Amino acid sequence: MNEKEREQIALFRFGLIAPLFNGQVDPKTYLNELEGKVHSVPYYGERKIAVKTIKEWLLHYRRNGFEALKPKNRADRGDSRRLLPDDRDQIIEIRKKNLHMPVSVFYEQLIESGEVQKNQISYSTINRLLKKHNLVGKSFSAIPERKRFVHEKVNVLWQGDLSHGPYIKVNGKAKKTFLIAYIDDCSRLVPYAQFFSDEKFDGLRVVTKEALIRRGKPKMIYSDNGKIYRSETLQYACARLGITLAHTAPFDPRAKGKIERMFKTIQTRFYPLLQANPAHSLEELNERFWKWLEKDYHRRVHASLEGKTPHEVFHSQLHEVSFLEDTSILETIFLKREHRKVKPDGTITLDKQLYEVPPRFIGNRVDVRFDEQGVFIFENDQKVAEALAVSFEVNAKAKRVQSPFLLSGTTELEEGEERV
Repeated sequence: MNEKEREQIALFRFGLIAPLFNGQVDPKTYLNELEGKVHSVPYYGERKIAVKTIKEWLLHYRRNGFEALKPKNRADRGDSRRLLPDDRDQIIEIRKKNLHMPVSVFYEQLIESGEVQKNQISYSTINRLLKKHNLVGKSFSAIPERKRFVHEKVNVLWQGDLSHGPYIKVNGKAKKTFLIAYIDDCSRLVPYAQFFSDEKFDGLRVVTKEALIRRGKPKMIYSDNGKIYRSETLQYACARLGITLAHTAPFDPRAKGKIERMFKTIQTRFYPLLQANPAHSLEELNERFWKWLEKDYHRRVHASLEGKTPHEVFHSQLHEVSFLEDTSILETIFLKREHRKVKPDGTITLDKQLYEVPPRFIGNRVDVRFDEQGVFIFENDQKVAEALAVSFEVNAKAKRVQSPFLLSGTTELEEGEERV
């Protein structure tokens, strides 16, 4: 079992204990519901989880945090044949375009197109994946029962989502933007939101970090099944912070009604201002949006807040807000994570780029964490070194230090002496 698989198992375990840890459920009722239920466990497959085991996981997490949920390394197991995260995402996207197909026919199509190998990925694996994402049979078209709800306290639940933003002109060319945002379920206050030029995870990382720093820590984050919200990086960060990460069912955007309504307010109140006076850069768009958010949206009476504004409701409950004691943790838990074996020349490959690491790591597998700011080597969850991009030109001119072992046991020769 490799480190990535250990983390996936730990994330699964945290998903089970998170409602208990955050006080979202009645423990006895929740555990009774789980007893006898079959779960699809990473690496192990379908398993029943004993109530006693769940209680032990909760105890370990409270005492020692996320690392305590990882299974111990076992040297007697090889790597299992499983779908990689990117492969799962690809299969799910293909399935969404072929919902009319029976799973058996869909599986055969995947084999014929080369998406999966029959001798590596079984039909049952694909069937479990599609069932997990509600993409089997007619269940995907069913209309779920829905009840309106609101939490009485701030920072119990944040809804997160992404919306297509306005086009801005850069050097005469129209450029698309995307708005990533959170909204507090109780107060309707926006902990943080920002426009980006793409819909990648880097934007979600910025928004989540800023929201946590500015508005404290929620007990739950509720989002759709978009790729960035299902990333292992976000799951890991939430687990380290003790935040429950929950997702809506596929094809069910109405489940996040509050943030969808907030996006509509932005479209009807803020975007018209841009039509009259367009923004000429992404920076200008965000500056104007943040000013509008604070002066208009947060200070305007909200229909569902009994005559109060989001700002008033949130600040009336500041005593309920749990701010991070050490915000520096955000610099590491949101880094992307990979594992690499260091080559004999002291390099690793990451996203088709070579990086140099300190010589002491040669021949070892290392924990690599990175973002757009840099690539770092971690040991025991602590940053111990930075990996630098290889510069062939600089290395060609660099002076090599002769190994001390080549000189051991030798002395300087007197003039005229010869080595033997």
